[in-house]
Amino acid sequence: MARMRQNTVPWWRWRAQVRSALHMFGDPAFQQECWLAGRDEYGTVTDAVYRLVGDTWLDRWSAATYIGRIFVDGDEADAVDRAVLAILGVLHEIGEDAPATAYLGHPAWPALVDAAGDAHRRLATADADDPARRPDTLEVLRIRTGGR
Repeated sequence: MARMRQNTVPWWRWRAQVRSALHMFGDPAFQQECWLAGRDEYGTVTDAVYRLVGDTWLDRWSAATYIGRIFVDGDEADAVDRAVLAILGVLHEIGEDAPATAYLGHPAWPALVDAAGDAHRRLATADADDPARRPDTLEVLRIRTGGR
């Protein structure tokens, strides 16, 4: 994500946070190598949920609210909405702060991975980035966005 064009949308910092979370949710290899392995530099499943909905309130509002601000068009917004609904569905069934194995073992997890992967690929492609590239660590993301 380090090459993300900052002029794609005005609220690119929020886009970077959303993309980071979607990338992690949509990448089964990352999940095995990082979340299941407990690699701290990427945070937990719950951390990724907070990056996805914390500032954007995508758990309460449709991504369409942010077309032209965070998302380029309706196709991106629709894909993000599908992913958010899938992610929150699993999170609400299991609860916050469960071990990664609980989330990844949920029967709806494969559909969640597909939805998040589709949304991530759409956003990465619009930003002229390689969607297959490993997600940034939380520290790199924080530096890039000047955030927390």
